[in-house]
Amino acid sequence: MKKEYPERPVVGVGAIIIKDGKILLEKRKSAPAKGEWSVPGGLVELGESIEQAVIREVKEETGLDVASPRLVDVIDHISLDEKGAVKYHFVIIDYFVTATGGELRAASDADDLKWVPLDEVEQYDLTESFRRFFRQNRQKLENPNLYF
Repeated sequence: MKKEYPERPVVGVGAIIIKDGKILLEKRKSAPAKGEWSVPGGLVELGESIEQAVIREVKEETGLDVASPRLVDVIDHISLDEKGAVKYHFVIIDYFVTATGGELRAASDADDLKWVPLDEVEQYDLTESFRRFFRQNRQKLENPNLYF
């Protein structure tokens, strides 16, 4: 399925990993939003559950093993081109996950990875969809034990 000018919405997943009051952010290596910061994640593959997808994407992009995906939120991201045609349409399903092992390293679609204090996240050049997600869910991220 093509990401740019798709025939239907594309389903993606995002991983919310919090450790010691910091969230793992990833600098995107490729389009869309190349060079902007978000969370690890990617597209769901055919025949793969969304929970399997988030676990796989984290491993591919960060080297970390994660478990116990718990739904946080679902975000739409629709971008139009200058003619008003839909250039991108993603439905992003974000999960809180727990790191269980592995070695942190930027790989696959990740140009860089950083543990960022929650009160510093919005200082980064965030993707539009992650900025919206962060603002809508900040209370959950600051107090994950109350929600997950």
